[in-house]
Amino acid sequence: MFFILSKTAALLLVPSNLIALIGLAGLLLMATRLRRIGLRCLAASVVLLIVVGLFPFGAVLSHVLESRFPPWDPTRGAPDGIIVLGGAISPELSRDYGTTIVGSDAGRIIAVAKLARAYPSARFIYSGGDASLLADQPDEARYLYPLLDDFGIARARVTLEARSRNTAENAVFSKELAKPQPGERWLLVTSAQHMPRAVGCFRRVGFGVEAYPVAWHTGKDFDLTPRLYIGGNIVQFDTAVHEWIGIIVYWASGRTFTFLPSP
Repeated sequence: MFFILSKTAALLLVPSNLIALIGLAGLLLMATRLRRIGLRCLAASVVLLIVVGLFPFGAVLSHVLESRFPPWDPTRGAPDGIIVLGGAISPELSRDYGTTIVGSDAGRIIAVAKLARAYPSARFIYSGGDASLLADQPDEARYLYPLLDDFGIARARVTLEARSRNTAENAVFSKELAKPQPGERWLLVTSAQHMPRAVGCFRRVGFGVEAYPVAWHTGKDFDLTPRLYIGGNIVQFDTAVHEWIGIIVYWASGRTFTFLPSP
């Protein structure tokens, strides 16, 4: 039930969808006796679209999350194991085109190649199943092996975890596979924006991990001035709000102990 609610609520609460719904409601109301209210709704949707499109609100929200965990320090020594969370591979496109297709979070995949060469003795787990609402898509993990072949990395080095559908399940099922022993050090690889919620989930199940953030989308010193990049600003705002909603829901439902985990 939590999975279904989280997927549907996240879709409805995406800012661009809410703005579109306000505008649609305005159009419908204009055809009724509530024409004045409809006009106001339509005007509000246009104003919101312009404001969100011009100002980098998404960059601000993203930066708060992405700056929570610093880049991993390799001088601390070699890890015993490495967990890479799914989200970088598109199962639907990979199936359609017969080759592995990666998206904007490709840094997670690059980290597999980089860390596998740097730490040849480390164990690897790639955690990513079918995250679709109807559970009718192929699991993501299966499309990693062809990339490993291209990278020259033995498939036997990476254990696939293909049951998880969300971050909370990533933590539960990864721990079952890893069976971490006292004194072992495990890295957790995911996008910088997703790292606080991911770390919180792993801590919740008693799996201590070291953050290895990748795929930053904001710089350390980003510009807050308006810019004519409306489509990009809206997409970034949608993505950032989606992650913040996830953090709030996971904390409220007890899937993380801390609202905003830190190192």
